[in-house]
Amino acid sequence: MKKLIISILLIFPTLAFSQEEAKLFIGFNNEPVKEAFEQIETLFDVRFSYQDEVISNKVITLNKEKWTLTRLLAVMTSQTNLRFERIAERYIIVNNANEIAKLQQLERIVLNSYLANGISKQKNGSYKIRPNSLGVLPGLTEPDVLESIQLLPGVVSPNETATGLIVRGGKMDQNRLIWDGINIYHKGHLFGMISPFNPYATTSVEFINKGTNPRYGERASSVISMKTTDKIGRQVKAHIGFNAINTDAFVTIPILKNKLGIQASVRSSFTNLYQSFTFDQLVDKVFRSTRIGNFNNPDNEFNFLDYNVKLNYRPSEDHKLYASLNTIENDLDYNVSNVSTNESFNDVMSISNYGYGFGWQAKWSPSLKQNTKAFFTEYRFNYNFITSENDVQVSDFDKRNIIFDSGISTEFEKTINENTTVNLGYQFVLKDVAYAFVNTTDLQFILDQDKSVIRTHSLFANYEYRNPKLFDVSFGLRGSYFHELEAYRFEPRLLVYKPLFKNLKLQVSGEIKNQVISEIDETIISDLALENRLWRLANGSEFPIINSKQVSAGLIYTNNGWTIDIDNYYKTIDNVTALSFGFLNPINSQFNIGEQRIFGVDLFVKKRWNEFNSWISYSYNNSESRYDNLNADKFFTSRTNVRHMISSSLSYNIANFQVALGWRWQTGKPFTLSTPGPNGLEFNDGINTERLPDYHRLDISSTYKFKFSNSSKLRAKVGISLRNVYDRENLISREYLGNNDFSGEIEAIDRFSLGFTPNVMFRLYW
Repeated sequence: MKKLIISILLIFPTLAFSQEEAKLFIGFNNEPVKEAFEQIETLFDVRFSYQDEVISNKVITLNKEKWTLTRLLAVMTSQTNLRFERIAERYIIVNNANEIAKLQQLERIVLNSYLANGISKQKNGSYKIRPNSLGVLPGLTEPDVLESIQLLPGVVSPNETATGLIVRGGKMDQNRLIWDGINIYHKGHLFGMISPFNPYATTSVEFINKGTNPRYGERASSVISMKTTDKIGRQVKAHIGFNAINTDAFVTIPILKNKLGIQASVRSSFTNLYQSFTFDQLVDKVFRSTRIGNFNNPDNEFNFLDYNVKLNYRPSEDHKLYASLNTIENDLDYNVSNVSTNESFNDVMSISNYGYGFGWQAKWSPSLKQNTKAFFTEYRFNYNFITSENDVQVSDFDKRNIIFDSGISTEFEKTINENTTVNLGYQFVLKDVAYAFVNTTDLQFILDQDKSVIRTHSLFANYEYRNPKLFDVSFGLRGSYFHELEAYRFEPRLLVYKPLFKNLKLQVSGEIKNQVISEIDETIISDLALENRLWRLANGSEFPIINSKQVSAGLIYTNNGWTIDIDNYYKTIDNVTALSFGFLNPINSQFNIGEQRIFGVDLFVKKRWNEFNSWISYSYNNSESRYDNLNADKFFTSRTNVRHMISSSLSYNIANFQVALGWRWQTGKPFTLSTPGPNGLEFNDGINTERLPDYHRLDISSTYKFKFSNSSKLRAKVGISLRNVYDRENLISREYLGNNDFSGEIEAIDRFSLGFTPNVMFRLYW
């Protein structure tokens, strides 16, 4: 049965590639034009570009039947007095009938509806995600930002979490997460199973995995920049919803017409009141191989909360200001008792990320703009493992991590002419990071601790030349001085986009990046093994500045509904650090400095057919690591390397109904083989020489939008998703505990993927 399902899924894209129809079934009944646009974009694989005030308060009525796009736009013109101008067949500029269309912004899009409606690929190589317009994706009922990124080529989450992204072989801590200019360090709700960012409060997401603009520093791999709206609405808008894990609400309120507005959202788990089957499945995946075997004790707590508020102020047409607040909180309090020994164990964990952002955009002239931002982030991680005997506390292991991160930046953009733009900017960032491992019995022992500060001054510049007949080129340079380390680093960035033929484009990029903050693995005492990574700063010696270099080249082909995107890359990462492997070096527990080299290929193929959208992607990644004094100083397969990965999806959209079917297969992660010996487990075959079994799963999602009446503004959306439909038990990692205790036994721990997990969603809009 499994082989039959897999075969069908691989055939689906081929069937969808076979033909294409010009007439599609669609209809509207007094529908707002904005919502009509979203449906048309999904069905006809086009994109509308417009200002909100142009379509405000306009509605459309259309009989349900098969329409061509040309006829559909003509009817909309007669009903709304809107003017539609099609550019390059897929892009449509919308204006009032007496206005002239502007073309400049449309030229920056290369591929629209990349995986689904709401995801596009830009000329600068980045991906743009609009959560509010995102079509249904397999396994998701809601537009989860980080889960959506995982479906893009070259991105994988080997531990099957929303936040554990491996981008082109880089480590998880090498991805920079930004919310309205605020750095985010939180790893995700429910130990990474759920993204900590409310998708309904997020207007746009930019994901960059190559050719990064020099305004972005601090991390060696990717950038995920999330933004909320800077527009001030004309009326109150709100929606509220829930799924099997949490409930949330979002509201936007105009305070002063076209001058001042506020938006806010809140999301909270309700697991302390009701624990659904979906929650039980997540808990089983997270705690299965830890002391916390089940979570049925009603006295235990495992919950999360996030909320954000943004104030937008527009004193004039040429100036915009905003103030943004983002809060993320997670709490765990779990007790387990051993009646026979009168022992009890208590895991208490609290994780929070508080962020504050401020921004000012100024337009000094038609050709000169300025963008100034400031932010402050406070991240706190506290974990206690308390052991008691006969109700008397005998030990307390305490693990803490605190980050104070603040910065200010300003950037000028000068338009030289219609083809040339120059950007200049300055950034100052202050990072104050501390961590400690403390064990308390009769006396208090500080096992390890560190507190350090790094002030960074950065200057950056970018030159951009655009000529559709020749090529687009973007060249930038970022120079940084790390004050406490007395170190300078220079980071050139290059991106070239060249049309070779009518439907074929070439894209080449290169970049150098540096990183002074990273995560370390702590394996001294804690065996909870869930949040065992802490942030720390470089110090120039055992923790040097991480350096990354990447070059990539690829081709993009588009024609008659076909999309083929292939990209090759080579990346090196130097000065990465890791704890020495205790089971190979039980006496030496110091940090080792190493390097990583990565070669990969990403291939994406897509074809639309009537109301069907199908795509298949393949990623090859060969990642090797080498550390001083380990493995005879030879390269070995990186721990998170997934050599081959295939994703396939087929979706069907008609009117307000969407359904998506997706299948994923990938090779297992490497692991270090152990064999039983006279003194316990032994390791004689080298590091990461074996691989876990292959991973695969099938996901299905479906959503439906509807109105309660034609006269009411109240609308609703329902959805259902099924993850791992055939309940495949995937072994996703094999770890060893006790390897830093010279006298203790080594224990092998196997961790498994999420089992069959349904979820439901219901939302109200008004």
